[in-house]
Amino acid sequence: MDDIYAIIPVSKFNDAKTRLSPFLSSDERENLLKVMLKDVASILKKYVDKVIIISGDSDVLDYGKELGLVTIVEEENSNLNLAIKQAMKWAKNKVSKIIIIPSDIPLIAKSDIHTLINHGKSQDFIIAPARGGGTNALIIKPLAIEMMYGEDSFRKHVAEAIANNLPPLVYDSFFLSLDVNITEDIGEILLHDENSNTKNYLKSLNISVKPIHGLQRLKVSR
Repeated sequence: MDDIYAIIPVSKFNDAKTRLSPFLSSDERENLLKVMLKDVASILKKYVDKVIIISGDSDVLDYGKELGLVTIVEEENSNLNLAIKQAMKWAKNKVSKIIIIPSDIPLIAKSDIHTLINHGKSQDFIIAPARGGGTNALIIKPLAIEMMYGEDSFRKHVAEAIANNLPPLVYDSFFLSLDVNITEDIGEILLHDENSNTKNYLKSLNISVKPIHGLQRLKVSR
């Protein structure tokens, strides 16, 4: 039995990141999701036994195969929690632990993910919060708890862990907490990233960022 697999649930490329419209066009948003997924998967492949993509979008699955990832076709009439549960059922008798990671955390390389995954091999519940109360990394045994992704998922996942006698270990990381939803998140990538596919793509779009004083911390423009 392998030690740990990564599961990355991915929605349709053409539905990607609508909150970034009109700053980015539909094609630009799709390409952004692709380069972020490439960055996340390439980092995880260094530290886990397999990286699994689950999606109902054939374009996503084809791209996952191009990246050398295991692909699972999401069942019809599913949702995020059911898709992750489906992937965990597939992995249950193959691996000891799984780490669930979204596709849109391009600063993962700066988050000491290696240490997090190593801790996960001996700890039964590790969670990394997202900004706004979500969950951006979760390490558990397959099917150990019910999936609670959605609003306030960090608190709900911790409550699930406690209810199942799993002492929760919180891994609080700025770099893991940053998922890309608004233009200011793009600015954070340009400020903090070094030489990722994501940063290089954003630079190719002539996007610039500068810190400001005001309600928004960064001014992102092109």
